Amino acid sequence: MAEATTLRTAPLDRARVLQWLQTYGVYAGVAALLVVNVVITPNFLTAENFRTQAVQVAPVIIVALGMALVIGTEGVDLSVGAVMALAASVTALYLGYGLLPALLAVALFAAAVGLANGALVALVGVQPIVATLALMVGGRGIALVLLPQLEDLRNPALASLGSGDVLGVPYLILIAAVLALLVAFTVRRTTFGRQLLAIGDSRPAAQLAGLPVRRVLIIVYVVCALLAAVAGVLATARLQASDPTSLGNLMELSAITAVVVGGTPLTGGRVNIAGTVAGAVLIQLLTATLIKHDLPPSWTQIAQAVVIVAAVYAARGRGRR
Repeated sequence: MAEATTLRTAPLDRARVLQWLQTYGVYAGVAALLVVNVVITPNFLTAENFRTQAVQVAPVIIVALGMALVIGTEGVDLSVGAVMALAASVTALYLGYGLLPALLAVALFAAAVGLANGALVALVGVQPIVATLALMVGGRGIALVLLPQLEDLRNPALASLGSGDVLGVPYLILIAAVLALLVAFTVRRTTFGRQLLAIGDSRPAAQLAGLPVRRVLIIVYVVCALLAAVAGVLATARLQASDPTSLGNLMELSAITAVVVGGTPLTGGRVNIAGTVAGAVLIQLLTATLIKHDLPPSWTQIAQAVVIVAAVYAARGRGRR
């Protein structure tokens, strides 16, 4: 009798552990890394270090916000890194006309990429991974055609955007925070957000219910591209240089990792914005920890792979329908 009870409670306990990891695992991971760094990393508890970490993670958060929306529809966007590179090239080309015209040009180019992705997925019926892979390759190619090499940018307005602050809080952090709040509000409180989640939960059911599936999908991919462009402009402003060759490399993987680790299932139908932000912070802290202790970049990629596998394992039951 006791053995039977033990057999029944063991799976239950395991399920509870997985449920806890699904809900709070990313926050526990961030807390654990903070504690570890406080103990083993010199000068970790300084305002300058926290400022540096926050500024570096801001573009990842912004890209991950758009990726979370796409994954919420049961899709994926592999072109976000290429859009960042394209934003850098277009910024360099049009900055001579002023910062505002350059930003408008960036928005137009990004919207065109997002529209192409959305049209391929929603209208043509191409699988998201295939459609966005094409734009991932083509978009960076266009960026390199527009600007074949690194170019230094000396513009006061752009420099202010990259290094300015309000009451000591950098613009990059403020912009990322505002965008996170806007995306969270959209997902949780608007009709568009509910339609997005319904499409991710079951696209055929959403179509039968009369939801504007094609329009929502196109808008989601356009928004994702625009957010990637914002991240590209901010990264360019912080570096004071446009480098379409390397800017945004592997950003799609970092964004997907942040989203998945943060609790958004790849099967769609759910979007966790707070978890996505925490996931991006987790990846940044993990990367910074390894770098500060003189480990090679390859170890960072291995660590990210381990985190992804652990997150997917913990989320196995979350996305089942």
